[in-house]
Amino acid sequence: MSKAFVRDDGDGEGDELDAPQAEPIPAGARNYITPAGHQRLRQELLSLLDVERPDVVRIVSWAASNGDRSENGDYIYGKRRLREIDRRIRFLTKRLELAEVVDPALRRGTTQAFFGATVRFMRNGETEESVTIVGVDEVDPAARRVSWVSPVGRALLKANEGDLVALRLPEGVDELEVLEVRYE
Repeated sequence: MSKAFVRDDGDGEGDELDAPQAEPIPAGARNYITPAGHQRLRQELLSLLDVERPDVVRIVSWAASNGDRSENGDYIYGKRRLREIDRRIRFLTKRLELAEVVDPALRRGTTQAFFGATVRFMRNGETEESVTIVGVDEVDPAARRVSWVSPVGRALLKANEGDLVALRLPEGVDELEVLEVRYE
């Protein structure tokens, strides 16, 4: 059996199976991202390459020089952390290669919702909500930042101020009335 499919709790070699999965980009779709989101991903990648990885390599080298590696916590944890860092570096590199930066500021003045818009809407005539439509790598539910491929994002895309759009959910259909579209 291939080592890639074996879970070995001894030194963490099987951790690849437990890696958190990022939100997938739909097949054939582009990886849209705002300039600020692109910059954040680049900064994270550079920090991993220039700061964090060299520090961990230094610790692992020191730990390896101490002898017995089987009971050396610094060595075992360091190797595991290096795999996590390398996995994140590969992920960020691929995402940045596929990223298509879209500047929402170019849409200022329009009342139609496109990528990067902050949309204020009324849900079912009862509650007022506001979301910003961003890329899959920028989603932050606490900050009301939703992906353009999410159900809410898809329902609001291309809607104009005053439009009524249907948001199809497993529990039924919500009616969203677009109150305001703005670009920051």
